Amino acid sequence: MPHPYPTCAPAVSAPAMVLAAGRGERMRPLTDTCPKPLLHVGGKPLLHWHLRALARAEVTHVVINTAWLGEQIAQFFGDELHEQQRLSIIYSHEGRDFGGALETAGGICRALPQLFPADAQLLADVFWLVAGDVYAPDFEFSSAALASFASGTALAKLWLVPNPAHNPRGDFGLDAATGLALNLPAADPRPRLTYSTIGLYRRALFESPWCDIAPGNPQGVKAALAPLLRTAMDQGRVTAERYDGPWTDVGTPQRLSELNSSRKLR
Repeated sequence: MPHPYPTCAPAVSAPAMVLAAGRGERMRPLTDTCPKPLLHVGGKPLLHWHLRALARAEVTHVVINTAWLGEQIAQFFGDELHEQQRLSIIYSHEGRDFGGALETAGGICRALPQLFPADAQLLADVFWLVAGDVYAPDFEFSSAALASFASGTALAKLWLVPNPAHNPRGDFGLDAATGLALNLPAADPRPRLTYSTIGLYRRALFESPWCDIAPGNPQGVKAALAPLLRTAMDQGRVTAERYDGPWTDVGTPQRLSELNSSRKLR
């Protein structure tokens, strides 16, 4: 089959990891037979929107982690996507290797060797991270944001969104003067925003001394991301930016239905 777009020589860029290993319990019964990232929004699987945006941003290398019904994701997308250029896709099959998802930090640690293969023309220590179950059609995986982050010392940069109805307390604070993300104590009255699950990360956050999981996570350790982020925030090593574009955490059948019947679709 001819490619719908001409391919280009790969440029030096950052890889990306798309999180797609969750069970999607709140989406049942829809996710009993279909992994959540393959549920359709605007006539296309949720995961498609991120992959298309990454390809348009000239990202050339993506790792997708899978667990629940992960073989369906690999069968659907295969090993490449063609938009303006070829986007190579490889999979970290946590379900096959360990019987289930490793949570976010555990999954990232497992995928790091695949994210940064020795023979790839990639930045050595920076990657995009995005969850496969959010819909953010206008978000730009900006080369300017990437360059700014890569030249700094922050371990992560998070995009934060206004708090949706299902998360009214938010997740993290944002110091507008310094651009730092804040790990606010529960009693702190300062406003919080919600983590969009889109960010830039430095691989060092998932290595010693920040993370004690062995390289490549050969034991399949399950670990959450939030504790790592909060520790790094306390050291002033996480930046953030507010994002006010369309964004939906497609976490329930009702939200999926509302999104598909709304005018937010692109």
